[in-house]
Amino acid sequence: MDIKSVYFIGAGGIGMSALLRYFLSKGKKVAGYDRVSSGLTEKLNEEGAEIHYEDNVSLIPVYCRNAEETLVVYTPAVPESHTELLWFMEHGFTIMKRASVLGEITRSARGICVAGTHGKTTTSSMIAHLLKQSHVDCNAFLGGILKGYDSNLMLSATSDLTVIEADEFDRSFHRLTPYMAVITSADPDHLDIYGTKEAYRESFEKFTSLIRPSGTLIMRKGVDMAPRLNPGVKCYTYSAEDGGDFHAENIRIGNGNIFFDFAGPGIHIPDVQLGVPVKVNIENGVAAMASGWLNGVTPEELKAGMASFAGPCRRFDFRIKRDDKVLIDDYAHHPVELSSSILSVKALYPGRKLTGIFQPHLYSRTRDFVDDFAAALSLLDELILLDIYPAREEPIPGVSSEIILDKVTIADKVLCRKEQLVDCLANRETDIVLMLGAGDIDRLVEPVQYLFENQNKM
Repeated sequence: MDIKSVYFIGAGGIGMSALLRYFLSKGKKVAGYDRVSSGLTEKLNEEGAEIHYEDNVSLIPVYCRNAEETLVVYTPAVPESHTELLWFMEHGFTIMKRASVLGEITRSARGICVAGTHGKTTTSSMIAHLLKQSHVDCNAFLGGILKGYDSNLMLSATSDLTVIEADEFDRSFHRLTPYMAVITSADPDHLDIYGTKEAYRESFEKFTSLIRPSGTLIMRKGVDMAPRLNPGVKCYTYSAEDGGDFHAENIRIGNGNIFFDFAGPGIHIPDVQLGVPVKVNIENGVAAMASGWLNGVTPEELKAGMASFAGPCRRFDFRIKRDDKVLIDDYAHHPVELSSSILSVKALYPGRKLTGIFQPHLYSRTRDFVDDFAAALSLLDELILLDIYPAREEPIPGVSSEIILDKVTIADKVLCRKEQLVDCLANRETDIVLMLGAGDIDRLVEPVQYLFENQNKM
């Protein structure tokens, strides 16, 4: 197939947008649909794409109407009843899921594929940064916009190493053939797709079977799964403080900084500084440094890269960092992620009041993990709980944010509609504020930041 144009259904998704940018870089005409306009889709339009926001076949550009020259890429979050998707199906277009396209693009490359319920965006971004700023170089398809690069796509003219965030949703990561795989976690999630916790873990075990013979697996120590490895695949474990082949030693946290020593087979690097100083990033950093080291990055380059890593947007994103006020925006949306995020902030700012603003993501996830969500959010000093963000789902009877709130054990807790959040905060005394969630809570960050930056001026 001689592809001259690519049409994306769900163009504004973070994974889709990296592919969109890739095809733009190859000189293809690119267009697509997304449900809502966002800062990302506006940026993509500026870069040369043509994205619209109404499911309307008449809005598909003329250059995307030739079935022999147009590839159609869609995200599994798009319903099969989507009018434009149905039109392409009826007219004989080549239609592929995002994961299949990514698999085809990277099949001839040496893929460093990072999978996990949580930690994969930060870890893959760290690996990409460590390789990119070293003599090794890399390509990367990331699940977040990386600060310092202002993109989720990196391209190299010299390296075939390609860092890929391997998404377990809809078993997408089974389309990949890693040269190296990193597994950060396998805590059950997406039970609306997998059905059982056992099926979820089995999908990670299948993922390890896709690592190329004589490849490498780097897996966090204690992950509850049994890898199925091809002949010659080397397996390394890592952790922050629990040992393993690669691990941290001599961890020092204080004054808003984190330092540690990196240790592994044939390597010891003292006084590594975390560019994004939150405790959970020690573990992510150990995994990233292990990957970099095994791919030829020098100790000096590893140390410099960790210190200069600015992080992906919405992963422990410090929006205000003053003595009297701290505002952090974080994508955490699974109970384990919430606990890690909250405990990391408490370690960084011991003894200070921590207010969490959380928007649950998906009715099914809320239903399946309500007790775990309540336990994690009970680690806060104060909770402001927003309504559930439905994403692709229809409401489930009896499932709302209130079922979480009822089980949260702290006294200072309140439900709040997102339209009322700024007013709610304006009448509260806050110190450290942590905004959490994977829905559209990110659209509330700037109004909250504006409120805090101007409170003393009123």
